[in-house]
Amino acid sequence: MGIFDFLRARPKNTASVAKERLRIIVAQERGARGAPDYLPLLRREILEVIKKYVNVDPDAVLINVERDGDHEVLELSVALPEKGHEITPPPATNN
Repeated sequence: MGIFDFLRARPKNTASVAKERLRIIVAQERGARGAPDYLPLLRREILEVIKKYVNVDPDAVLINVERDGDHEVLELSVALPEKGHEITPPPATNN
């Protein structure tokens, strides 16, 4: 039955599972390494400004930096809620 043993799937051992998980983590870290350090703070501050005018889910704000040759492009994507969820901003004060 040696041929049938070869065709039968073997369960992965814990070392190979841990190795695969580590590969995924390293790949994610390498992708995030190129991102500017200020990106999380920028995202948080943009979200605070948007929340002054619209109730928006924090996960609906996506910020991405792409490098194109010798310049960088900041991409901002905000999924706005349906009409009627706006917040009325306070009246402007003249100081």
